Amino acid sequence: MTTDNRGVVQSVWDFFCSLKLSIFLLIGLAVTSIIGTIIPQGPPAPEYLQTISQAKFKIYAALGFFDMYHSWWFLLLLYLLTINLIACSIKRLPRVWKIISEPTLVMDEGFEKSLSLTHEVKVGGEPAALKDRAAAFLRKEFAEPRLTEVDGEYHFFAEKNPYCRLGVYVVHLSIIIIFIGAIIGSLAGYKGYAAIPEGGSVSTIESRSGKQIDLGFAVKCEKFSVSFYDTGAPKEFRSILTVLENGKPVPGYENVKVIVNQPLTYKGITFYQSSYGPTGEGGVFHFTVRERKGGAPVPLTVRQGERASLPGGGTIQVLEATQEVRSVLPQFSGPAARIEVTPPGGSPQPFVVFRDYPKFDEERGGNLIFTYEGADEKYYTGLQVAKDPGVWVVWLGCALMVVGILLAFFLSHKRIWVRVARGRVTMGGTASKNQAGFQLAFDELVDKLKSI
Repeated sequence: MTTDNRGVVQSVWDFFCSLKLSIFLLIGLAVTSIIGTIIPQGPPAPEYLQTISQAKFKIYAALGFFDMYHSWWFLLLLYLLTINLIACSIKRLPRVWKIISEPTLVMDEGFEKSLSLTHEVKVGGEPAALKDRAAAFLRKEFAEPRLTEVDGEYHFFAEKNPYCRLGVYVVHLSIIIIFIGAIIGSLAGYKGYAAIPEGGSVSTIESRSGKQIDLGFAVKCEKFSVSFYDTGAPKEFRSILTVLENGKPVPGYENVKVIVNQPLTYKGITFYQSSYGPTGEGGVFHFTVRERKGGAPVPLTVRQGERASLPGGGTIQVLEATQEVRSVLPQFSGPAARIEVTPPGGSPQPFVVFRDYPKFDEERGGNLIFTYEGADEKYYTGLQVAKDPGVWVVWLGCALMVVGILLAFFLSHKRIWVRVARGRVTMGGTASKNQAGFQLAFDELVDKLKSI
């Protein structure tokens, strides 16, 4: 290889080992996450399209902002950061590994000057006797020492937590594993949506790109229920789901309750409760009706799309109903129904009745007074569906990251050297981090060394 070629290769190598590249890529991924949070992912809803211009839509679509985490440039950032982490680790790991596997065992005068903490104690006795006492001292107060004899002097070396120096590389490895899991999930997984009416079932879902995906089994909504706060806002909505294989319920997956933050998972596919709504068919509405001149209220049941007979003649039909009328009539709240009453021989009369305002219809006039009691409306459950085969790889990476962070930030590689010569004992020490805390511990060891 020529000198010029070696120079190019070295330049490329230095580029991928650069800390500046790491910072640039991390900032790029952070900006990407912000964009992915602000701009809705998947096919844009009509409501969102109304808020941006046609030019912005074309730019966003061209840059892949609506499916950003599958865009080529986002994956490129992940690949570059992975290469950057691997290159940095390869460049720096051999030096760190040498510190761990081949420590300096002899503290000569030159090495002693390189240490930030040293202390010499004058003691009496023969070196051989001092050697045993120094070994016992280190064994008791610090760690098991290693002995080396050089020119009649005894050198001890002891250390704690040497492998914590590898913590940063464990973190690097964990990030790479997380990226691999994310790529596996991106390429082999999917996210989609399914709307299942009560009593109905689906065996396919629609992905974010609009593609129909076959689940390989069916999911049936046995029942859907929703409860509301006093304000009319939904308090909790839940689905009772059953998984079907070949038209038969799967044991253990019958009548499974699914609510927000409590999904159903089957064959690696997870169903999350995300939304609901009226199906627009099959609703049953309940009213009471009484004559203005007096008499007991008469219960009345009306099915959606049908007309029901009224006491004394005439018919009633439900035109529409809502669980919360506040968005239409801000002065009211709660359920309401818009009905059409046709008296005998008369023309249809549409008006609104409220469940929480039973006296409101009295002010309307007319021979009959209506009160809305509520509805047994048929709903559909909206489920977010996700398959991510890389999730366990991501969890492995997260576990490794926790281990790496503990090693890198909460442990310190502490080393102590002791040299025993005639009439004096010299001790030196250093730590990979928290030098201030290690100096306090070193001073305590010095005080104890004086009494050996």
